[in-house]
Amino acid sequence: MAQPSSSSAPLPLPAGGSLRGRVQVPGDKSISHRALLFGAIACGETRIEGLLPAEDPLSTAACLRAMGVEVSPIAAGAVVRVQGVGLDGLQEPGDVLDCGNSGTTMRLMLGLLAGRAGRHFVLSGDASLRGRPMRRVGAPLARMGAVVHGRKDGNFAPLAVLGQALRGTTVRTPVASAQVKSALLLAALTAEGPTTVIEPSQSRDHSERMLRAFGASLVVDGPGNTCVTVQPGAPLQGQSVVVPGDISSAAFWLVAGAITPGADLTVENVGLNPSRTGILEVLEQMGARLTVLNRRDVAGEPVGDLRVQHGPLQAFSIGGELIPRLVDEIPVLAVAACCAEGTSRIHDAAELRVKETDRLAVMARQLGAMGARIEEYEDGMAVEGAGALRGAELDSETDHRVAMSLAVAARIARGDSLLHRHQAAAVSYPGFWDDLQRLSA
Repeated sequence: MAQPSSSSAPLPLPAGGSLRGRVQVPGDKSISHRALLFGAIACGETRIEGLLPAEDPLSTAACLRAMGVEVSPIAAGAVVRVQGVGLDGLQEPGDVLDCGNSGTTMRLMLGLLAGRAGRHFVLSGDASLRGRPMRRVGAPLARMGAVVHGRKDGNFAPLAVLGQALRGTTVRTPVASAQVKSALLLAALTAEGPTTVIEPSQSRDHSERMLRAFGASLVVDGPGNTCVTVQPGAPLQGQSVVVPGDISSAAFWLVAGAITPGADLTVENVGLNPSRTGILEVLEQMGARLTVLNRRDVAGEPVGDLRVQHGPLQAFSIGGELIPRLVDEIPVLAVAACCAEGTSRIHDAAELRVKETDRLAVMARQLGAMGARIEEYEDGMAVEGAGALRGAELDSETDHRVAMSLAVAARIARGDSLLHRHQAAAVSYPGFWDDLQRLSA
């Protein structure tokens, strides 16, 4: 593979060759965001090892600095220190808070800022983020007394947040979304009275785990741990956080190892939080040669190493409560489906239409250009497998997960490919192209 360029030139992706070796993926993006946010409103210092030094967490850190929080420089291998200002110590910024391309930053910031009585905040971001729906957070926050204004009835940024004294309430969310839930939990920390969030199924639970570790008064119960109640008032205390490798980033190597002839990869230090391991269940359903090694607990999160080897795969069918546990992995699972025997089906995944791109449409379009036989429907797709993909001119359409998924597909195509806007991968995995080249050697 050619060395990635910092220019806008398309990246050549040669077909063929295998993948062998060991790789450590960047720190978990979800945990990185939360460690910065919770550290900012805690008392004392929070020390973060393994924080993801990619564009999205950098956006969160920049917003916090603009509100008076000291965050040390973020770089690969650096220990990041956050000097907390307490639950009500965030200052009104002198300018718009720029969330970049990060939906997590914007949605969690809405919850963080809604209860800052008497203070005014404006949140914006890049063109992609300004086109992503935000009323899904703003509407339930309004039930707590939040005031959020934005374009098209508050659905799109720029968003103005007028800090209010919030009241605790019970909120039933229509979809299982960790971002919506986390925004409500952040707002609940300073509300008057308890707040209960009830989801239709459990979304990823990093916020609950970490808030409890920081000292919040929080109870998780209900069928399938779908009900979370926060009692406000407990001060948060700075912590030492170790961020495990992001299973959503590991997923690209897991699928690449499973579909690439002769491949044998071990992905080290991957977070195995049960609310995130749906990808492992699907690969098991497909018959992938996948082994979990060296299971252990690190700072309250289960961690392990994952070894994957090439082998024959069967089609899969997924939907329902499994989707929130692998929603970010569906683009690369669509690539795996192209290599499986039979027709794979994905349902209940309409959430993918409001990510950085409409990921269902984009993956159907880009894999279709490689000759994949895909039927797209409103909440998912059907992928007919075992047909050879062909090299093609491809486009990430500015989506980091699409860029890396197409790189995996290009490995096993007949003929070379060319990828436009490959730089999008830096949003969550800045070193992806270097790792791909090294593992291909």
